[in-house]
Amino acid sequence: MRITLLGGCLAIAMALPAFSQDVTIETALGPTTLPANPQTVAVFDIAALDTLAALGITVAGVTDKVYLNSLAPVAAQATVIGTLFEPDFEALAVMQPDLIVAGGRSSTQIEALSGFAPTIDMTISGEAIGAQARARIAAYGTLFSVEDRAEALAQSLDTKFAEAQDAVANKGDALILLTNGGKISAYGANSRFGWLHAEIGLPEAVEGLETETHGQAVSFEFVAEADPDWLLVVDRGAAIGAETEAGAATLDNPLIAGTKAAQSGRILYLDATPLYIAGGGASSMMQTLDQIVMAFGADGN
Repeated sequence: MRITLLGGCLAIAMALPAFSQDVTIETALGPTTLPANPQTVAVFDIAALDTLAALGITVAGVTDKVYLNSLAPVAAQATVIGTLFEPDFEALAVMQPDLIVAGGRSSTQIEALSGFAPTIDMTISGEAIGAQARARIAAYGTLFSVEDRAEALAQSLDTKFAEAQDAVANKGDALILLTNGGKISAYGANSRFGWLHAEIGLPEAVEGLETETHGQAVSFEFVAEADPDWLLVVDRGAAIGAETEAGAATLDNPLIAGTKAAQSGRILYLDATPLYIAGGGASSMMQTLDQIVMAFGADGN
């Protein structure tokens, strides 16, 4: 019996170094060293949750709303740990996570969250969203020892980008609009939605737009004067489930109807939640790219 116990203890001891080995990954705040393979993970960022789910990583804690239908099964298996803006610290104390993933809307809570477990900021924002998304995929692959899955996911994302680039080639320019109730704002190549211009080669109908988070507030006259070949529309109300005027109703007026986009049937209402809530999430980006490919690829002009 003594030999069996010693053998078992030796096996456990030999396994521990591999399990607790530290790894260094890239985060929004730079390189960070963490213990590999965290078992109990709490996530306060929908883009991060989207990518982790695509990699098959089990998550123990999620926010009260995950917004994406594709994440409903993940949420059903997890504990609610607060909202994107307000963590439930009591729930975290009970959970005792090994790792907390924050970002975007929850990034202001990182200092407080760090009191409960190692916390990483995986915010994806600004320019080169695609590159940031690939970097996050690689980081999670290293952290959770799923490098092969991460490589395959990154390759799938690259394929979608290539398909979108082919689809938009020589199909004219575009203006990205966010509708918010009865208001509209425009987004250019350096904005949160700008990767649809900069990273798939879709020309801007208007250059030099402001890069504010909520875009540049514009009028219907502005859109009519820009007269884009395509209008790509993101309905904020639909993204967050607000009971506001739908984007299609907002744009239902003579000024918009007179644009080349409307006249040619080239107003594309993008699925708003992946773009607005989960921007940079691997599956979300591929969903948006699929919409681009379908709409532009079907256009014969």
